[in-house]
Amino acid sequence: MKPGISIIMPVLDEAPQIAERLKPLQAMRAKGAELIVVDGGSADGTAAMAEALADRVLASPRGRARQMNAGAAASKGRVMLFLHADTTLPETAVQAILAAVDAGASWGRFDVRIDGYHPLLRIIERMMNWRSRLTGIATGDQAIFVRREVFDAVGGYADLPLMEDIALSTALHRLATPACLRETVVTSGRRWEQHGVLRTMLLMWWLRAAFFLGADPARLALRYGYSPRAS
Repeated sequence: MKPGISIIMPVLDEAPQIAERLKPLQAMRAKGAELIVVDGGSADGTAAMAEALADRVLASPRGRARQMNAGAAASKGRVMLFLHADTTLPETAVQAILAAVDAGASWGRFDVRIDGYHPLLRIIERMMNWRSRLTGIATGDQAIFVRREVFDAVGGYADLPLMEDIALSTALHRLATPACLRETVVTSGRRWEQHGVLRTMLLMWWLRAAFFLGADPARLALRYGYSPRAS
């Protein structure tokens, strides 16, 4: 029997925390969800460590979009859930997604909470959730889910080094309004706190505005801090 949901997680050099990230997903696997980990060329043994905790571990060229497309192509679920390695799902995630899809949703996302104690993070996460409801655009931190045929209809993730989540949700929004689930995923606030919460917020706003105005995603990725990838 085909799984209702395939959880697709792109990873790169996540060995110190990969077991911790995958263990909470085992209860969902036990209830029929498929878990696919897609490694983008880790040099620290991430893929080997994930083997016992996933249904499949795939190797893919580096790049979150490429990795998620590879996972989607190999998956069997009628719904695909794209989960960043530093984002934790609520225990009821699978039930909430299937209920939304059975009610007619083509795609959707969760509300997000940023892990951390800085008071500005509470404001930022509320703004993220509010903006997403207003615009119908979602970020990868919000754990985007989509019915397989709808994902295929928009051609999957565009091969971009940054903003692949914005490009996908923009394409999906042209087809259907997203289901904005009130259940909350928790994403790491490490980058926010390491680089300064206000500074990171302003940088993200600038990057998103520049992307919508047509800036080169490769240059934006470098500004964000990604190292160049092999083609």
